Amino acid sequence: MKTRAWIVFLDESGVSLLPQIRRTYSPRGRTPLLRHRLNWKRASMAGALGYHSTDPDLGARLCFRLKPGSSDTAGLVEVLRQVKVFYRGERVVLVWDGLSAHWSRAMRAWVAEQNWLTPERLPRAPASAWLVRFDHVMP
Repeated sequence: MKTRAWIVFLDESGVSLLPQIRRTYSPRGRTPLLRHRLNWKRASMAGALGYHSTDPDLGARLCFRLKPGSSDTAGLVEVLRQVKVFYRGERVVLVWDGLSAHWSRAMRAWVAEQNWLTPERLPRAPASAWLVRFDHVMP
């Protein structure tokens, strides 16, 4: 049996808006002085990449949301409300990681009320699966 649904991979990340300085220039013999108040802001971004399970002609869909501060359950519920609008209420199988906000009581209660959404947790990979070989780099 085939289920017509979007398979959506959702993840979020935090970013710091502290300026990155790689190189500075100053006259020879004078040390450059870099001044910053160090009261930088933080932001969160959530991104969702979806593929249709039975109709590849629909192509992939990408949506994301930026917000000040960090991600919490209430912010993720808002992201999921926007995902519902983005996918026009079609069935969505949501694949996401084990972040505690994804599986909190409040989130599970909200998801239980949604008939369009089926959350699936990514399986935990062994630590060795994340090792990357850098000795074979293409030119």
